[in-house]
Amino acid sequence: MGEIDFSQPKYYTNRELSWILFDHRVLNEARDKNIPLFERLKFLSITASNLDEFFMIRVASLKDMVNAKYEKPDIAGMTPTEQLTALSIAIHNLVDLQYSTWNRSLVPKLAQSGLTIIGSHEELSPEDGEFVDRYFEENVYPVLTPMAVDSSRPFPLIRNKTLNIAALVQKKNGKGELEFATVQVPSVLNRIVLLPSEGKARRIILLEEIIERNMHKLFLNYTIVCAHPFRIMRNADLTIEEDEAADLLKEIEKQLKKRQWGEAIRLEVEEGCDKRLLNILREELHMEEENIYAIDGPLDLTVCMKMYGLEGFDHLKTPKYIPQQVPELPAGCNIFDAIREGDILLHHPYQTFEPVVDFIRQAARDKEVLAIKQTLYRVSGNSPIIAALAQAAENGKQVTVLVELKARFDEENNIVWARMLEKAGCHVIYGLVGLKTHSKITLVVRREEDGIRRYVHLGTGNYNDATAKLYTDIGLLTCAEPIGEDATAVFNMLSGYSEPLAWNKLALAPLWLKDKFLYLIGREKQHAKEGRPAHIIAKMNSLCDRDIIAALYEASVAGVKIDLIVRGICCLKVGIKGISENITVRSIVGNFLEHSRIFYFENDENYEIYCGSADWMPRNLERRVEILFPVDRPELKEKLLHILQCQLKDNVKASVLQADGSYEKPDKRGRSQFQSQEAFCHEAVLAAKAATEDANTVSRTFIPEVHH
Repeated sequence: MGEIDFSQPKYYTNRELSWILFDHRVLNEARDKNIPLFERLKFLSITASNLDEFFMIRVASLKDMVNAKYEKPDIAGMTPTEQLTALSIAIHNLVDLQYSTWNRSLVPKLAQSGLTIIGSHEELSPEDGEFVDRYFEENVYPVLTPMAVDSSRPFPLIRNKTLNIAALVQKKNGKGELEFATVQVPSVLNRIVLLPSEGKARRIILLEEIIERNMHKLFLNYTIVCAHPFRIMRNADLTIEEDEAADLLKEIEKQLKKRQWGEAIRLEVEEGCDKRLLNILREELHMEEENIYAIDGPLDLTVCMKMYGLEGFDHLKTPKYIPQQVPELPAGCNIFDAIREGDILLHHPYQTFEPVVDFIRQAARDKEVLAIKQTLYRVSGNSPIIAALAQAAENGKQVTVLVELKARFDEENNIVWARMLEKAGCHVIYGLVGLKTHSKITLVVRREEDGIRRYVHLGTGNYNDATAKLYTDIGLLTCAEPIGEDATAVFNMLSGYSEPLAWNKLALAPLWLKDKFLYLIGREKQHAKEGRPAHIIAKMNSLCDRDIIAALYEASVAGVKIDLIVRGICCLKVGIKGISENITVRSIVGNFLEHSRIFYFENDENYEIYCGSADWMPRNLERRVEILFPVDRPELKEKLLHILQCQLKDNVKASVLQADGSYEKPDKRGRSQFQSQEAFCHEAVLAAKAATEDANTVSRTFIPEVHH
């Protein structure tokens, strides 16, 4: 077989269209009748939230390219213009399926289960009408700001993602032209309004319907000719000229304000919207036809998450799973003593995130601890880790924290934390110019009887105690000296730009992590050529780096068995004759968000296994600070291999990539059902139970909450 040119577009799938397929997989969970009804509501909400972010960042970025006349094709050979055209068709189909799921499946099922959703204020009975009118006058009217548009009042600035009601009004005397008016549906009020009902049954109406019914009270001298809800999405992709920004903190704060007023890129309107009203919106917002979405149902389906929160429907929800204790770290133990006994692997959210918080808390209070260094990318709203770091600084420890200000949609949050940590006496670094610091690492330097010892936590997920209950991630606690030396080098590099001559165990992006992966893939290829065992299993969120995909194709051609577990975007194609027949790709969409990155290389029956913060994407491998760490302890390697094998066995929540680019559920004929996330829940409970003297204190096993 001659040399294959893997730069040819025919070997790759467009990343944006691949992402749409991922959101379809999430939507399939909302359509699955085997899932509790309210969990299906939650999945529908997730698809809407995902799509909003996709527009604000990915679609916006493509539009910027088109506006800049940038026509270079992507790895699949599509120009930005071609991508936008294809995406418009794909997204319209996705939205149609979202609302078909809502109208035909969920709304009738909810009504049968005791939750009736009044779709229009015109359906209200006289008694209900009286109730909502009174509710409007007492609770809503004082908050509203109606805006008319005329020669003295220009078209108002409509904020990103806000829900609004547009109206055409005419003076009551019938004289004069139709005028445009709008009012924002206030986000400070609950969008779901409960109507009076008897017994356990609930009836709800959405706030915009109440406002629309009472629009005439906002424009007293006018007749309301028509009124329809609308919503716009704006370009929220921040452009920061870091090299020219004297103060990165101030530059990001300035750009954040622009996010509300970026170019409008999507308009959602109620289906059947008056054409005259729609024309005004289209002209004022400079909106092309293909970016207008006529919606048959409530705009902004993230409201489903609020419906999920309604009380009285626990029987239609999956009970919460309680993360279990880590057997090696019993409550109240000295975490440093435990780590000295051997490396400890953490598997969240099946096992609690509390040991990671305790690691920082104990370090903050321990008089022998001299320094704490940590990278922070996304943290929770009331972060116990931030509080512990602040306490450590107040206790006189040397505390260095790298806060990544460029963490998308968490910029504002991170600015607040950065300032708070500085006030507490921490040394705060704001990331590196041109790079995002996405690595998850904590270093604790402790003085002990035999000298200085370094304790390190490395992870695949953020130091966020809230998402740690929802995202699947791996953590490693170790005091191995080679990793401790590397951890020190990482922080010296981040704070002082000094790179060591050699590294012991850690591989860093953007320095040589990509080369490391290419070497490991190439080694398996060589083993296959020599007739030795060769197998790669890789689990990640996204795969779209052309060099990595080409290396996987070459390994496949050589005979390497390659099993990929890729939750979201996958630009690799399977089933290409003579090229990717040895490659399988599966995506798991379950109750927890699959987030861990685990990489297995058989290495001629002396297998190596790594975890890290990076996906196989150009941005992770070339434009971010990322860390890949090996897991060397044999029993921990076995645990990680077990995780991968369970996910490859999953035939309930997995979807398998087909040669035509579609995803299908595995064939379960003749096989018992196996759900990997459920299995990990059971295993964590059994392990905690075995490590606890009193088995009665262990929580019952439940399937987890949903988040995507």
